[in-house]
Amino acid sequence: MANETDQELHLFIILSRAHQWVSAHVHQDIRKHGLNPTEFGVLELLYHKGEQPLQQIGEKILMTSGNITYVIDKLVAKGLAHRKACPTDRRVIYAEITEQGIQFLDDVFPSHREVISNAVSGLSSEEQKQAIQLLKKLGIAAQTSFK
Repeated sequence: MANETDQELHLFIILSRAHQWVSAHVHQDIRKHGLNPTEFGVLELLYHKGEQPLQQIGEKILMTSGNITYVIDKLVAKGLAHRKACPTDRRVIYAEITEQGIQFLDDVFPSHREVISNAVSGLSSEEQKQAIQLLKKLGIAAQTSFK
């Protein structure tokens, strides 16, 4: 039994370290472009999914609503996003990417994608497919058993 526990702990440590180093590559690249990872994540969400209610952005990128307000303020100050009132419910405010934000991501995303590709290049294409399947299975099981 101790051996299985050791293996589970070892998996957790290895998974955590791999995540840390792949994320380090990604975060370094994002910072080169004058954003922090959270700002980039919100901007990328708006780019790919369109305008979003501020209340729902936090749920989609795993942040608290107070932090979302701060992040949107920073993106607005940089001209990359703006707020938009909901025409049918004045309690709802949307965040929307600006033309400048679209152009920014159009410019940086190809090289950002290359950074991610390089960060995970320690695995062959086939190994990446296997890792995707295994990590998905692990994530679903962990989510299902979470109380």
